[in-house]
Amino acid sequence: MAEITIIVNGNRHRVDVEPYEVLSDVLRTRLGYTEVKNGCGNGECGSCTVLLEGKAVTSCIIPAIRIDGRQIITAGGLANDGKLHVLQEKFIEHEAIQCGYCTPGMLMSAKALLDSNRNPTEEQIRVAISGNLCRCTGYQQIVEAIMDAAGEYND
Repeated sequence: MAEITIIVNGNRHRVDVEPYEVLSDVLRTRLGYTEVKNGCGNGECGSCTVLLEGKAVTSCIIPAIRIDGRQIITAGGLANDGKLHVLQEKFIEHEAIQCGYCTPGMLMSAKALLDSNRNPTEEQIRVAISGNLCRCTGYQQIVEAIMDAAGEYND
């Protein structure tokens, strides 16, 4: 058991972790960030995607012990002062949410893209979300939502 400190959505947490524990489990079950979904458990589906120091990562394959002192943003950390992030607004507007299971991971992959490229092409968007599987929407509404959000993106 080792004690680590992580900053999640601006909140500092100290937590004891086992060497075998992965970040998604710590975030979801130990710290209550239920927007971090546990899907495949091997980094294939993207439902557990979070931003680690600004980079989109699949948290189900990252040993929690390796994130001591690092900053994490989950989909729950996108809203600011009760106002939805532009990506969240556009996902709703474009009906890019069906069952919602993939949505948090999609949002985080989209945020990572828009943080580095404010004017992505459709192809760049599709590449950026290619690690996130969706069984409901067929991706078109998701791509359209991200393209629309890019036009209004501030952060």
